[in-house]
Amino acid sequence: MTTTHDHRTANTSPRLAPANAFLEGLAAQDFTQLGGALADDARLRALLPPGQFEWTGANVIAGQFAHWFGDTASFELIEATAGEIGGRLHLRWRLRLQAERLGAGSFVVEQQAYADTDEAGRIGRLDLLCTGYRPEDGQALG
Repeated sequence: MTTTHDHRTANTSPRLAPANAFLEGLAAQDFTQLGGALADDARLRALLPPGQFEWTGANVIAGQFAHWFGDTASFELIEATAGEIGGRLHLRWRLRLQAERLGAGSFVVEQQAYADTDEAGRIGRLDLLCTGYRPEDGQALG
C-alpha cells in the first residue's frame, strides 16, 4: 500500500515515521533533521546522471543532501510521498529550486528511494534514483 500525503502533514503510521522525518527535514532544508532519520552507519547508494555513487554514515549522507539542496536562492518541495512496498519504505519527492551554481532560472529534480530500517526504526539503507536538475522550462541542458 502506498500512501500519498502533503509534505506538511505527518502520516501517523509508526512504520513510516523515519520516512516522514526524512521528508520533513528535506522540505525544511533541515539537514540535521534529515540525518536524524538515518542510522549512524546508514548507507546511501545513488544512481545519478553522472553514474553510481555510494556514501556511508548519517552525517555524510546528510551532508550530501545539503550539497545537493542547500545554498539555494529559492527552494520548494512540490510533491512528496511515503509508503511501503513489500516491506521496504518507498519515498519520492520533487523539488523546484534556484541556485547560482545551477545557472539562471528554476530547476526541477525528482528523486525516489527505497529504504530499509534498522532495529531502532531509523533508515539504515537507502537506494536512490535521481533525474538530475532539469530546467523547469523544459529546455535541454547545453
